[in-house]
Amino acid sequence: MANATLMVHLELGRSNANLLLAAGDLAESMHASVIGIAACQTMPLGYGDKYFSGDSIQQLQEEVDKEFKEAETEFLKALQPRVSTLEWRSMVTFVPPADYLAREARCADVVITGVTKRDFLDSSRHTDTIDLVMQLGRPVLIVPETTGKLNLNRVIVAWKDTRESRRAALDALPVLKLATHVVVAEIATEENVAETRKGLADVLRWLDRHGVVAEALVTASAGNNTKLLGLIADQQDADIIVAGAYGHSRLREWVLGGVTSDLLLCADRCTLVSH
Repeated sequence: MANATLMVHLELGRSNANLLLAAGDLAESMHASVIGIAACQTMPLGYGDKYFSGDSIQQLQEEVDKEFKEAETEFLKALQPRVSTLEWRSMVTFVPPADYLAREARCADVVITGVTKRDFLDSSRHTDTIDLVMQLGRPVLIVPETTGKLNLNRVIVAWKDTRESRRAALDALPVLKLATHVVVAEIATEENVAETRKGLADVLRWLDRHGVVAEALVTASAGNNTKLLGLIADQQDADIIVAGAYGHSRLREWVLGGVTSDLLLCADRCTLVSH
């Protein structure tokens, strides 16, 4: 994908070093421009059983401003040597941060974020990764904290013959074209193995027409598909898993191509998901 635009979401009050390293690797591979973004929700005057004085509100505002500046500085320091076109956006918003980020993502091809779960103690500064994926309408590269350099060599497409998987595979084409080894993996019941192989043959032909050479891998379900996909990813030495996202974030229901968030949000590898 030439002249792509990546958007990287920075969390406030913490280091984003590994996330920015991965963002720089992807930007260089895609010759992309990068937009850095951070958000914080306005804290209500009455927060739980506490009420803030004018001095307290001023202190909170100064702290947020400081964290915005630190995030911007970290973003520019990490990416200016690597990316020719950079832009920074930040806002204190009345809506949840995920809502603001989803709106701003209209200008991005891919959104890059870390793994953040809901923080009930301070939801104003932390954006739940699940909520973000479900609202963006863009492919999301989720980068675990342990990930530094982003490898794009070996990719697994976690396939299920659904709208979400088809959407994810299409969105992932620029990444798949950069990979040296692509496996389209599907977990099927014993009685559906033959039919599944036939369907994957269609997927491989479609990928080939887009310049992606891939191989199919069909595995019979052993009852725990999450664990099985993790085993497949380990055996294939996968750098990235591509999957479709299902569910309703507001109800906290999330399944990625038949794989629970426990695997993909806690994994030691990157995941590229679409909803």
